[in-house]
Amino acid sequence: MKEIKVFIRPELLEDVLEPLYAHPEFPGVTISDVRGFGHKVGRRNRGELGEVRMIKLETIVPDALLEDVLGVIQEQAHTGRNGDGKIAVYDVLEVRRISSGDRIIE
Repeated sequence: MKEIKVFIRPELLEDVLEPLYAHPEFPGVTISDVRGFGHKVGRRNRGELGEVRMIKLETIVPDALLEDVLGVIQEQAHTGRNGDGKIAVYDVLEVRRISSGDRIIE
């Protein structure tokens, strides 16, 4: 299984969520409103601190679903401008359902 963390422009949230929601095997997503700065976007000059608003999406998907989900996110969140965001993918060692304690196996 893989964990995916994505930072996207707020105005593209619905464009990204709609095709993910429509995918019959997509397990779900956590959405957070975050602030920060990147290498180029969000920094200010003369020592002033700057920040931009972004949306963070987090999900855990089976390995077989990874490329589909990454493709949707890349296609829907891409504008070609600085500040489009980032996608990070991590290996997940184990997932357990809190309600039952059952291990979720892909």
